[in-house]
Amino acid sequence: MGTTYERIDGRLRTFIEEQPVFFTASAPLSGDGTVNLSPKGLKGSFVILDELTVAYLDFAGSNAETVAHLRENGRITLMWCAFQGPPNIVRVHGRGEPVFRDDPRFGELLTHFPDIDPKPHGLRAIIVVRAELIRDSCGFAVPYMSYDSDRELHGKRFGREDDESLSEYFAGKDHIATSLDGLPGLPLPLRPI
Repeated sequence: MGTTYERIDGRLRTFIEEQPVFFTASAPLSGDGTVNLSPKGLKGSFVILDELTVAYLDFAGSNAETVAHLRENGRITLMWCAFQGPPNIVRVHGRGEPVFRDDPRFGELLTHFPDIDPKPHGLRAIIVVRAELIRDSCGFAVPYMSYDSDRELHGKRFGREDDESLSEYFAGKDHIATSLDGLPGLPLPLRPI
């Protein structure tokens, strides 16, 4: 039932770009480490850079597990589900890295996200993922659900922060600079964008 793809193009690319939500999964190398699974949304915060490379904006949140796992080992899986239309699940298994604000590539990468203003969301990094395996599967058991709109709460909450206060907020959280398993997470203080 599943198909393996050589690249992200054609109808596969269209499907991915049309989904309002996707999920990321990562884990530390330690066998007893914490596996992380996160939903991602906000229209315009995900882009396909080329046929094997995707990127998304990593915004303020209550932890930085994906960043920590990518810094340690680079392994990541992204998944999209069709909640409307024909059933489909697409997974991109690959290697990722967080590109932080002080990285020379940050500014150029940010130009690929023209449809979202990252400032009110506490942008921490841009996650770049290079696909190693691209597969789809049926999704027959995934329910129909409708997308109404993005929530405004994230932008309202973090839009009142500047770089200094955002760094202070992150420093006050237990699992931003260090992951649940003690791995290095987000470097603090944040560098200005």
